[in-house]
Amino acid sequence: MVADTRQSLEKLLHSFSTAMLVTRSVDGTLRSRPMAIARVDQTDDVWFVTDIESGKVDEIDSDPVVNVALQNGSQYVSLTGTAAIIQDRMLLEEMWQEAWRVWFPKGKDDPNISLLRVRTTEGEYWDNSGQQGLKYLFEAGKAYLTGTRPAIDEDVHQKVDLR
Repeated sequence: MVADTRQSLEKLLHSFSTAMLVTRSVDGTLRSRPMAIARVDQTDDVWFVTDIESGKVDEIDSDPVVNVALQNGSQYVSLTGTAAIIQDRMLLEEMWQEAWRVWFPKGKDDPNISLLRVRTTEGEYWDNSGQQGLKYLFEAGKAYLTGTRPAIDEDVHQKVDLR
């Protein structure tokens, strides 16, 4: 069962191209911003690119525990992990996407571009797509009519330890 839930989370995770990265500011407030996903590797670490001068870098230096939230239609993933700024030019070269030139006009040689890795420790997913979504609608309708809560199928929602 554990392997199946991890595989379900990984399948969902690889289907997203953007995410909301949530950091904690120096004064303790939470900040979210959309980020293009550079890569999800085989250990489920999520990679982004960022400007080394960005405020999120200071926030990560102050508190590296972050959340990565992803949503696409009726599919959702929430990841918790530890962020780190990685300045590795060879790895950046490997991951480079020309679309990033919009934010980094000097391209992959821009001295301010850096990688941001989120080493994931736990994840949670909700997948109400396809037949699972139809089943959920049936359960929700039944719960509404009977004054109860809907039964949530294990295939729809799971928490996953990623350590």
